[in-house]
Amino acid sequence: MTLRNFSFSLAALAVFAFTTGTVRAGLKLPAIVGDNMVLQRDLELPIWGWANPGAMVSVEIAGQNLAGAADENGRWEVKLKPLSISDHALRMTIRAGDETRVLTNILVGEVWLCSGQSNMQWPLGSAYDADLEIATANFPNMRLITVPQTGTQELQDDFDGRWEPVTPETAPDFTAVGYLFGRQLHQTLGVPVGLIDNAWGGSAAEAWVRRDVLEQDGRFNDYLEEWKRTEATYDHDATLAKWKTAMEAWKKNADKLKAEGKPAPNPPRQPQNPLTGQHRPGNLFAGVLHPVLGYGIRGAIWYQGETNAPRGWNYRDLFPKMIGHWREEWGQGDFPFYWVQLADFKAEISEPGDSDWAELRESQTLTQDLIPNGGQAVIYDIGEGRDIHPRDKQNVARRLARLALAKDYGMAIPADSPRFEKLEIAGNKAVLTFRDVGSQLYAFDETEPKGFAIAGEDRKWVWATAKIVGRDKVEVSSDAVPAPVAVRYAWADNPVATLESREGLPVTPFRTDDWPLITGPQPEAAAPAENAKPQ
Repeated sequence: MTLRNFSFSLAALAVFAFTTGTVRAGLKLPAIVGDNMVLQRDLELPIWGWANPGAMVSVEIAGQNLAGAADENGRWEVKLKPLSISDHALRMTIRAGDETRVLTNILVGEVWLCSGQSNMQWPLGSAYDADLEIATANFPNMRLITVPQTGTQELQDDFDGRWEPVTPETAPDFTAVGYLFGRQLHQTLGVPVGLIDNAWGGSAAEAWVRRDVLEQDGRFNDYLEEWKRTEATYDHDATLAKWKTAMEAWKKNADKLKAEGKPAPNPPRQPQNPLTGQHRPGNLFAGVLHPVLGYGIRGAIWYQGETNAPRGWNYRDLFPKMIGHWREEWGQGDFPFYWVQLADFKAEISEPGDSDWAELRESQTLTQDLIPNGGQAVIYDIGEGRDIHPRDKQNVARRLARLALAKDYGMAIPADSPRFEKLEIAGNKAVLTFRDVGSQLYAFDETEPKGFAIAGEDRKWVWATAKIVGRDKVEVSSDAVPAPVAVRYAWADNPVATLESREGLPVTPFRTDDWPLITGPQPEAAAPAENAKPQ
């Protein structure tokens, strides 16, 4: 028998085995493809899984019947033609060899990814009005799935999870912002909604970008080098041993204090392994994003930034880099990406000054101009100074939902917060013009807006008096600054700032100056004069 005939005979045998169902094909599906899932409408949809290398796999749903072969690594993929919303739940039948999987209760609608750090992870059961929210969480056409927290440098292809309809039992542990955002879309549009939650509290933005992408860029070398040193020297076993020794000493001391009727101090916290945590560059891209990459979505909502505030300036490079990277990896074009600007937090200040949180907010705002199909929900008016996790997730979700409803679903509603557009100096007054003001600018709670600081050439900031002088204009001045050159608004960790649109969207924090920032490049110290003598 010639080699060619031998190959043909093997192929014929494979076809026979497939059609007669005599060979196990090792069919396996990822968690993201399962019962109760929501498929994104009006979009070509990849459906994938694994089988024995070379095995033929067929996928049937809504009159479509597609086939593909598993590659040398056993992965197969087919791409469904766009589906429309059906008036009934669908079934998907997947066959490989003598194996068949039938997925049921599938809906077609709108799918959104909910990502970020703890304020996105924050569960519905811990938000304001949790009892009322949970009591009404009966939405069979809303579906939820959560990706477990896995931090690794190795790309993960799957996770332990499943799609579930919204009930009072499934809703409490799901992201509050994500759930409330999705519910608003579901009720407004009248279509099924699927939500994917992969948020991880405390995560750094660089953990959400593939490691080699960061390394090839060059703008993030400072903290990549720090991580290389940690990776080369950190010994988790040794660290745990030290902690166990400290715990033994604490227990002895606690017993002694208890016998004396005295309170014991808190025990030493068990150390977490930074190499498997949520800060290490690339860890979360590999561990919690990669398993869902490619699944058909409408877009993503994002609430993160607190961890990156000490590097607020660098975030203006990192954040749009991350968004573009996700879109490229997803292979679905420039899908909508909406984020939450940092809330107000920490103590209010008596005098205007510097703020790393304000600088991070500026980087978030600038990202709107650097990427297509982006948008920002401004929320410095609904945070809690003493808690980095504000419980008011309802208004956060509504502002995100406004962006999606206006930009993606064609609703004529206010969505963008007003933004600074132009500064004009008229004598001792600075006149500011804003865009996206809705019907008009408005001072919340008081007659005149608060939150403005003004400075002259000396760069010394003082609080300013502000007055709304037109639909989109504010006049700012201070007797202490006879010749103003720059204005800042809501420039603080916890700003007291009250200017908003009449529709209730707060004006975006801004500065008109380009002076050095505390998290940005610092001006080089002036070189000493040639004849200067050391003091």
